[in-house]
This record gives sequence, C-alpha cells and structure tokens, in this order.
Amino acid sequence: MNLPIRTLRLGLAWLPQPRVPALALATLFFIASLTPGLVPRDTMVQAVLSGVSLAAGHAIGLILSELWYRLEFPPLPRPVQIRLRTGVALVCLLAAGVALWQASEWQNGLRALMEMPPVDTIRPFHIAGGALLVFLTLVWFAGLSRLAVRKLSAALARVLPGPQALLVAIALTALVFWNVGNGVLVRGALTAVDRIYAGLDGVFEETNSRPDDPLKTGAPESLIDWEDLGRTGRAMIAAEPDRAAIEAATGAEAMEPLRVYVGLNAAPDPASRAALALAELQRIDAFSRGTLVIATPTGTGTVNASGQQALEYILHGDVATVSVQYSYVASWLALLTDPEYGVETARAVFAEVYGYWSTLPPETRPALYLNGLSLGALNSELSHDLHQVVGDPFNGALWAGPPFNSPTWNEVRRNRNPGTPAWLPAYRDGSAVRVINQRGWTSGMAAPWGGFRILYLQHASDAVTFFDPRAIWRRPDWMTGPRGPDVSPDLRWLPLVTFLQLGVDIMTAVKPPRGYGHRYSFHSYARAWAMLFDLDAWTEDVLEDLIRRVNPPV
Repeated sequence: MNLPIRTLRLGLAWLPQPRVPALALATLFFIASLTPGLVPRDTMVQAVLSGVSLAAGHAIGLILSELWYRLEFPPLPRPVQIRLRTGVALVCLLAAGVALWQASEWQNGLRALMEMPPVDTIRPFHIAGGALLVFLTLVWFAGLSRLAVRKLSAALARVLPGPQALLVAIALTALVFWNVGNGVLVRGALTAVDRIYAGLDGVFEETNSRPDDPLKTGAPESLIDWEDLGRTGRAMIAAEPDRAAIEAATGAEAMEPLRVYVGLNAAPDPASRAALALAELQRIDAFSRGTLVIATPTGTGTVNASGQQALEYILHGDVATVSVQYSYVASWLALLTDPEYGVETARAVFAEVYGYWSTLPPETRPALYLNGLSLGALNSELSHDLHQVVGDPFNGALWAGPPFNSPTWNEVRRNRNPGTPAWLPAYRDGSAVRVINQRGWTSGMAAPWGGFRILYLQHASDAVTFFDPRAIWRRPDWMTGPRGPDVSPDLRWLPLVTFLQLGVDIMTAVKPPRGYGHRYSFHSYARAWAMLFDLDAWTEDVLEDLIRRVNPPV
C-alpha cells in the first residue's frame, strides 16, 4: 500500500510549493485569459492560452516570493501562513470557477457580434482540464531547467566561485534550451509546415481545368505551363467573373479581365519569375487596359478571391492583374518568424513591371495600382522606395489587413488626426491616405483624392493589423476610448496576458466569418475599390445592388 503513495510523492516532487503571491497571480492571469480577445477562440486554443497564462502568473508570483525572501523581510508566523494560504487557495478556486462559467458568456457575446453560433455548455470543463495539463507540462519543463542549472552549477563550482558558477550555469542552460527550441523544434516545425503547404500547392483540382483562351495564363499559348502555376495560381486564373458574368451583374458592357500568375516552379529565382511575369503581360497586351494591378499574394501564394472579383466587377473587366508567388507558408507564420519573407520577389516584380510601365506614354498607359492582403500588403509596401518612383509615381494602392509592423500603416496610426480612433484613423486631410472598414466607415476626409492615393481596408477585430508587442507592459491605443464595432466591450488589458491573447488571435484570425477578423469580404472590397478609383457611378445603392446580384459565398 505504501508503494503507490511513495510513487505519487516522487511524481509530484518537482511541483513547487504553493505560495500566496503565486496562487493569486496565477488565478488572476488565468481569469484574464478567459476574457474575450479580438476573435473567438475554440476550446483547445483557449485551454492552451489559459494554461500558459496560468504558468506565467505562477512564475511571476514565485519570483516575487523569492525576492521577498532574499530581501530578508520578516516572515509571517507559520500558523498565519497556513491559514492565509488556505484562504487564498479557496478564494482563488472559487474565482476561477466563476470565471470559467462566465467565459462562455464572454465568448458568446463576441460570437454574436460576428454572427457566429454560441459555444457548447460543457466547454468550461474541457478548458479547465486542458489548461491544467498545459500548466503542469510547463512546470515540469521549468523543474527540468532548474535541475540542469543545479547540476551544472555544482560541477562548475569546482573551478569557479559559487556566484560565478551559478551565473554561468544559468547562461549555459538558457543557451542550450534556446538553441534546442529555436534551432531544432521551430526549424523542424517550419520545415514540416513548408513541406505540407508545398504538397498542397501541387494538388490538382478537378474544377480548375487548363484554359483554352490564349489570353489566360497556363493556356497552350502561354509562356507559363499550367502545372507551374501551383494550386493557388490555378485557382486565381480559373476564378469568376468572366465578361458575361460582369455584364449580367452590372447591366453594362464589359471586357474579359486579364490575369497573370507566376508560380514558384515556373522559374528558378525571383528575378526570373518577375521577368516571366512581364513577358506574359506583354504577350496578352495587358498594358492596353485602363488599369493594371500588381497584386502581391499572401504567404501561401493566394490572391484574395473576393478582392480580385470585386476589382473586376467595379472596373467592368477593364483591368489586368499580375501576381508572382514567393512562398507556400501561411502569412501569420511568416510574420512571426521572418517578417521580410517575400520582399525580394515583391521588389523584383515591381521593378520589372514599373520599369516597363514608366517607359510608356503617360496618356496611353494604364493606371498602375498595387494591392495586397496581409503579408502581401506588407511586401507590396516594401516593393519600392520613394527615390524609385518620385519622378513618375504610380497611381496608388489598396492594402487590406496591413500587418502590425507595416511602416506606413504605423505612421498613419501614430500620427492620426486628434479625436479619431486608432482602429479607424484619419490622416491629415485624407487626400493621400484613407482608411475604410467593413461597414464602409471612414474617419474625416477634408479634401478630395490627390494624384497619388493609398487606401487601407481593415477590421478593428483583425489581430494581424492590431497586434502590439508593447501590450506586454502597456495598453494598446486601440483599446482606449470607444471600441470598433466588431470588438467586444468585455476585452480588458492586463500586462503580459493581453500580449498572449493577441498572439493567439494572430494565429486564429481567419477563423471568423468573412467581414471579421482577418477575413475580408466581397462587400468590403467592392466599397474599397470604388472609393480608391473615385468612381461616382458606384453609389451606395448601386454597390448594394451589385452585392445582391453577385451574392458571393461567405
């Protein structure tokens, strides 16, 4: 009978003894993690977030307790310590239980804002179990690192004084754990993800057959093989609308829209792929169209279908779009690991297309615009510099869901006009830069568009756009004052926890329906393109009629 008890004691020996600050802060962080973020969380994601938050609060509490001990403040009498610890533990347990019950209401409030169904009633039990498992796993790793420091410190103490041995042991242990985590686990995970996405990119869909139209990329006359477009490229070329669909929806004469896509396998390097893209544009006489758009794809190589369709409807098909793939990896993963992933390709494509476009007579060449979503928006912005275009600027850009580290987007938010919210900023007189959200809202525009224009399309609930690394220690500016229409009023800021919440929200930003989070709808894009091109014919009533007729899937 004693063997199981001894085994249990040995198994739990690595668990730290509960201390009042650790219990209190762990519970506070756990409760805060249950409050809404920018997008709803499913049960597993919430459990992981709560477990990490629980461990973070517990660790900070232990550090504070150790600091109190090291400063030699007088300890409380032992009986008082026991009663206080028991009382705090009971209060914490009760508070955590109430918060778990309330968590479903918090999530349902946010889900209602995004027109999503409510969560299951058994969700709190799954969250509690999952969070506890994550917490214990992290504590085990912490115990393992302490053991490594203690053993290494003892070995080094034979040749170094005690404090120096401890310091070196801590540094070496941290270095080993960092190299294993970053060099082996992270790199291995990225390699696996890249292989998965590369495999998906090569999958052929029965619905996307090789086109016969010689003006389409991948056709027999094309400079690019259908197989080399990849899955995302074939989807872009095969997508609606065609001329007939545009005429049916708008009731006006239209042209067949032109699309060029160059996949990763079409040429060996970014410069070669960019040159191939220009050659294909020239082959189909794309520079005779009224508008030419350089669409920088997302990390997976996707050109947003809703944005592309809206562009072609708004311009009645008189537009050519070119896009060149640079990656297979999801944008959020590239943003967190290598923010400049794809910049080389974006710069090569812009240099080729703009270089040729700038040689054409201004009165006959097409209007040139840039476009991108997510990482595509960032790379599109970084595809050129001021000195490159100042003598002959292109016409403008529509950037949707700009990442939080986009230079121009940060300038607009940081220096926005007084009285305008960070989630819908107005910048100067609005003649060069404007911001629009999914409801068509903009903040004060005192002047008409100038010759060069940038329009940002973003949602207040998009963590890719509103993630803030400084949320570890300060409240993000978009949480001050009135919230965006799709942001929960129950969202609260707490140091570190809010940072963790926003980090999770980046990874799950595409989970909500279109029109929320990082999912941009045909409705939003149609209004954005009409505003960017300043087309008076596209009034709100006409736009609503187009949206009803197209009725894109959500």
